Amino acid sequence: MKKRYLFSLIAAAGCLMACAQFLPHHKLQMAENAISQLYVDSVSEDKLVEAAIKGMLESLDPHSSYSNPEETKEMNEPLTGNFSGIGITFNMNKDTLYVISTVAGGPSERVGVLAGDRIISVNDSVIAGVKMKNTDIMKRLRGPKGTKVDVKVLRPNAGKQDTIDFRITRADIPIFSVDAAYMVDPKTGYIRINRFAAETSKEVADALKALKKQGMEQLILDLVDNGGGYLQASVDVLSELLEPNKLAVYMEGLNSPRADFNTSPSGLKPLFDKGRLVVMTNQFSASAAEITSGAVQDWDRGVVVGRRTFGKGLVQRPLPFPDGSMIRLTIAHYYTPTGRDIQKPYEKGDRKNYDRDLLDRYNHGEWMHEDSIKYDDSLKVNTLRLNRPIYGGGGISPDRFVAMDTTDYTKYYRDVMAKGAINQYAIKYVDANRKQLKKEYRNDTEFVKNFKVTDEMLTDLYDLAEKEGVEPNPEEAEKSRPLFSMVIKGLIGRDIFDNATYFKVYNEYDPIFREALKVINSDEYDRLLNAHK
Repeated sequence: MKKRYLFSLIAAAGCLMACAQFLPHHKLQMAENAISQLYVDSVSEDKLVEAAIKGMLESLDPHSSYSNPEETKEMNEPLTGNFSGIGITFNMNKDTLYVISTVAGGPSERVGVLAGDRIISVNDSVIAGVKMKNTDIMKRLRGPKGTKVDVKVLRPNAGKQDTIDFRITRADIPIFSVDAAYMVDPKTGYIRINRFAAETSKEVADALKALKKQGMEQLILDLVDNGGGYLQASVDVLSELLEPNKLAVYMEGLNSPRADFNTSPSGLKPLFDKGRLVVMTNQFSASAAEITSGAVQDWDRGVVVGRRTFGKGLVQRPLPFPDGSMIRLTIAHYYTPTGRDIQKPYEKGDRKNYDRDLLDRYNHGEWMHEDSIKYDDSLKVNTLRLNRPIYGGGGISPDRFVAMDTTDYTKYYRDVMAKGAINQYAIKYVDANRKQLKKEYRNDTEFVKNFKVTDEMLTDLYDLAEKEGVEPNPEEAEKSRPLFSMVIKGLIGRDIFDNATYFKVYNEYDPIFREALKVINSDEYDRLLNAHK
């Protein structure tokens, strides 16, 4: 009886598969039914369906994707502008959570958690010294607003270590997309955006207002390493930089009619549509960052300085499922106001070569030599105000190229960084000197100007690195000395003051920033805007 039933199932499956050639849209369901009923081992139908969805999407473009409920939540969180948690910035030091800072007015600050504290357990679960992943630690610290979490803290105190128990009530914690905003010189402001999220335009507007009060007449907008985010956030930022009713970007696809996105309508005064503007980009600037830099370039609003951007110009529409999972399906291309397609070329289903593109660009010398970028004359267009020739074909090419500087980079530096020794050293140094540093430097301006990384500090770092298994290399250590000194100083400054301090230190070292500052403060700015390639 069982054998007869089995044969009938096989026959039914065979009929289904035979009919499938006439009903292609039913093939997936037929295959899933056959596998679930006939496969030799037990299978999860949920996993089968997820694998089928992923397989379909992988045959398309490189950016159509599927995410399960947990991945969807983690992906959306940085863009929504907030999450519910305890309100700390932390670093992992030797398998121990080290509090860098507490969010002002946040849950941890209110109960007395301090910078420098080590959180060793959460709700009776030990998290120190157990090699727990950052994501697993965050799952324990985050949770619904209003819920409570018990943490045990180890606090260095006068040479001893005290253990303190805190009960913290979780609350909404903002995620900021502006890393730094400060005056570089009496007339030049600087704003760094790390992503384009729900609150980005408000953060940028607040920064612009504050900088204008300090005398800002010209702006450096740093989009280096900015991977993008929300389209509307980019358009809203451009609404503060361009005149009203200007085309910021448009999108179009086979099944998506052209849709134009313009800056704010007339009557709404932009905060900074006059005055010199330089936008910093590199090979990791993507998507919304490319929309922003592309529109600035197309309208001759400012000068782009750095390296050619990533070339991510495909529009994804989120298609959520009831269980919290989601498909992000590509429906269109982004085009700059001149009609340049931001997306770099790709072959459908060939994700491997697409992912190798940045490495190929590096190997071809594009990051080092401007003449390694090959322009296609058939993709040449002219800017909309000054009629300058610019090129499409993937990514936004800068008006002033800046080569990647590897002068100070050595294998020894790479190994020290990979072992986490620089972070460990900075934490150790701040632990021992926090009060003295706070007393000596009243603000980060004094710190950036006057703090020096000494020979003794570097020797201590190298000794720590050796204990972590990095073989000493005095020659390479000396070659990387400027890089070591910059990173140590930046991390100490970040710990003592805030995240912006790190960029104040880093920018004095960064070739793209230094070139941006040089261009914005010289006649070179006008020459670049009127240049003809």
